[in-house]
Amino acid sequence: MQTFKAVSELRAQVSVWKREGLTVGLVPTMGNLHAGHLSLVSLAKTKCDRVVVSIFVNPMQFGPNEDYEQYPRTLASDCSQLEAASADGVFLPAVSEMYPHGLNQTVVSVPVSITGMLEGAKRPGHFDGVSTVVCKLFNMVQPDLTVFGQKDFQQLAVIQKMVRDLALPTGIIAAPIARDVDGLALSSRNQYLSASERLIAPKLQATLLDIKVAIQSGNRQFSSLCTVAKNTLLAVGFSQVDYIEVCDADSLLPANKQTDSLVILAVARLGKTRLLDNILL
Repeated sequence: MQTFKAVSELRAQVSVWKREGLTVGLVPTMGNLHAGHLSLVSLAKTKCDRVVVSIFVNPMQFGPNEDYEQYPRTLASDCSQLEAASADGVFLPAVSEMYPHGLNQTVVSVPVSITGMLEGAKRPGHFDGVSTVVCKLFNMVQPDLTVFGQKDFQQLAVIQKMVRDLALPTGIIAAPIARDVDGLALSSRNQYLSASERLIAPKLQATLLDIKVAIQSGNRQFSSLCTVAKNTLLAVGFSQVDYIEVCDADSLLPANKQTDSLVILAVARLGKTRLLDNILL
């Protein structure tokens, strides 16, 4: 596995691979890797001849009261896991390499129609940071395919729209959510959970599955279903529910009785830990 810290080094190697007729895949990450990340690498390996994994904790997507400084950085372990997963390259840029002219210069901003609700409403400016850094990674790596996890469903939708609108020459592959044996979606932030909170956490997925079963049984009272679900989570020990919504899976607008493609999106907090999950119907 090759390690790149400079864009120039990365581009030189990618150019060699492409002259050899090889396809290149990208898996963007913020490090602190777990089995969910490694499943994305495995999927990319089945689709591409060479796979590059980027590790970059992006300051642009963190708000002023969020955990940028505390975000876990486990580079040695990350690289060891990627080597074992047969990644071909790891890109480890410094902030000065990603943003040589400083933060908030040219910003890629996807329309508020898809970024303004849900996560965008709770974390103003977050998606501008995401779309900007991902667009830069696309330009730096020039991947044929890029793999993202479905857990961050709105992020995936934002990136897909950016790729379509800007005609960026990479395909996007959505990987299924990787889960622990008890159903909890794998996340770097799960390590923040206390032992007692970890026992409660799987109830987030279980509650969303209850909504799914109700919908598949013919219940289209989405607002009522979500209200019941919020109360259920609070009753079992969640400290706060940021949102539970049934949305159109394409537009992310609130679903109505005529909506065919549905996704149930939720964010709930256990203590200081913010857990995301979703179920696509």
